[in-house]
Amino acid sequence: MAASKVQAFWNHPAGPKTIHFWAPTFKWGISIANIADFSKPPETLSYPQQLAVTCTGLIWSRYSMVITPKNWNLFSVNVAMAGTGLYQLSRKITHDYFSDTEAAVAEE
Repeated sequence: MAASKVQAFWNHPAGPKTIHFWAPTFKWGISIANIADFSKPPETLSYPQQLAVTCTGLIWSRYSMVITPKNWNLFSVNVAMAGTGLYQLSRKITHDYFSDTEAAVAEE
């Protein structure tokens, strides 16, 4: 049973013998780096970079569901990219636009 599952995975059109497996696998590095940046101060984050990560994740998530064969590795990495990008954007926007207002209210 287990051997047939491994063989099916190995011979899948998006399996490890194809670029359709390795490209999204290495793309996980971007999401992991973005997760590592969660501890960075928000003022060091870049709007263009995080917008690019978010938009890339959203666009390619959709694309990965309409291509044949369905590539769940590609889908999951792009959902992770969109999620981490949105989180980083929310941190940056909160810092840039709402933290000054809160500090002013606290001083009064």
